[in-house]
Amino acid sequence: MDEKTIQKHLQTLREQAKERKFTQAVELIVNLKDINLKNPDEQVEFFMNVPVASGKKRVCAIVDTDLYDEAKKVCDTVISVSELPDYQKDKKKVKQLANNHEFFIAQANIMGKVAGAFGRVLGPRGKMPNPKAGCVVPPKSSLGPLYDRLQSTVRIVAKKFPVIQVKVGDEKMSDEDLAKNIAYFYKQIELHLPKERHNVRSAVLKLSMSAPQKVL
Repeated sequence: MDEKTIQKHLQTLREQAKERKFTQAVELIVNLKDINLKNPDEQVEFFMNVPVASGKKRVCAIVDTDLYDEAKKVCDTVISVSELPDYQKDKKKVKQLANNHEFFIAQANIMGKVAGAFGRVLGPRGKMPNPKAGCVVPPKSSLGPLYDRLQSTVRIVAKKFPVIQVKVGDEKMSDEDLAKNIAYFYKQIELHLPKERHNVRSAVLKLSMSAPQKVL
């Protein structure tokens, strides 16, 4: 999947799509085959950093006193361990938090309490603080570099259904930048599949509210 060919597909996608009153996301959908997702060894979950980031990602930190001041300086929202009982009693409050943040950071030594308060909501959404993304941190950590890295971090997952759907940018980005992201995304997805290219049935591109454009 080379960038020049991807750019041609993006041009066609833009020409055929209806104009909307909001900025649409550009999505890559990869349909998988010959993969047993009941086998944990064949499930797909990894984090990657895209070449060209699009938009700001809000980060919430859940911390104890060790990291509270540092988190206040860096993160968009900070929740102290002392506030966790309030969230545990109010599922609606947790849902609002999940809707407004792309990533959650947690201090490692309070992860049990974090799971108790947020697990039922964040878990199914794939937003629990994940050590694979560096989001479970020790006390006295410097959070600035992690926050910056998360701005270009994307989670790739296929655990229940044989399809990977991921936002690669938005329609305000140039075709060149989008193609660079798409080519990189696709290559990384291939490399993380058990049989690589042989596990790919097809790949399409689409805008949030457009028909799909087949690219593979």
